[in-house]
Amino acid sequence: MNFLAHLYLSGTNPEVRVGNFMGDFVKGQNFSAFSSDIIKGIKLHRTIDDFTDSHAVVARSKNRIKHKYRHYSGVIIDIFYDHFLAFNWEKYSENSLNAFADDCYALVEDHIDVLPGRARKVFPYMVQNNWLVGYASLSGIKSTLHGMARRTPFESNMEHSIHDLEENYHDFQEDFFDFFPDIIKHTSQFLKNKQNS
Repeated sequence: MNFLAHLYLSGTNPEVRVGNFMGDFVKGQNFSAFSSDIIKGIKLHRTIDDFTDSHAVVARSKNRIKHKYRHYSGVIIDIFYDHFLAFNWEKYSENSLNAFADDCYALVEDHIDVLPGRARKVFPYMVQNNWLVGYASLSGIKSTLHGMARRTPFESNMEHSIHDLEENYHDFQEDFFDFFPDIIKHTSQFLKNKQNS
């Protein structure tokens, strides 16, 4: 799951959403700088990643491209799945994707001071290029993949995976439709569990 799915799966608590947004940028277990709800969001981010990485349907998606992209295949599938969430947004939300994105950008901006340094650097590019809405188009996904390929320390060839998405679009979309109800259920249970607060 990439940025859009993480934000979508955060529920309605604003600080949980902020914590989930910045989860990739927080390392280790030292959460002393954060509120309890932001900590819950960071933990939610991690449980989403763990659940996704161990799911059989996601493994099926990865196996289609693993021979080409090796350990980057998981990152690529995360981006593909964000595309299918954005493209099929009306199936999952009564609000428009544009409205959701604007609300998320405003929320993160309001909490900019608590973001780790790298998240603070990434966020302006996200807003400027409207990544969350851009995921709905293949051109937006292509741009995302190119950007991520530039930031990898080794040659990943991720930018070429747009062709794999186009060639196997139906299969990847069916994988997403099979997987997404499971992650919705899993995160809903996590958010209801008081022990995670």
